[in-house]
Amino acid sequence: MTVANKPAGKRWHDMGGDLDHPLAGTIPKADHDFAIWEKRVDALVVLAGKKGVFTVDGLRRVLEDMGEDAFETMTYYERWVAALNQNMLEQGIYSVAELGARMEQVQARGTTYGEANDAHA
Repeated sequence: MTVANKPAGKRWHDMGGDLDHPLAGTIPKADHDFAIWEKRVDALVVLAGKKGVFTVDGLRRVLEDMGEDAFETMTYYERWVAALNQNMLEQGIYSVAELGARMEQVQARGTTYGEANDAHA
């Protein structure tokens, strides 16, 4: 179902009861472990909330404003970290330039903990 043929009053992200949606299906009921980066995103959201720089309302606003493509192409925690980032930028916690510089530093460390440790040795 596309935005054009959503029932009146429903936004694109509201998939409740929409069994024809391509993302609809059986909800897995088995427990699963989360990847370390997913756990870290969750921890960042909790910490930012405790510091008073991030709210559930802020998370929801950004998630709803992302657009339909984000919900179809990004994972749950990819959307969360994007929402957290957008809120932090809006709050002035850091700038785009500061974020870019930090991302370059992290990328230079390598993709494994071993490479990161070698870079600081």
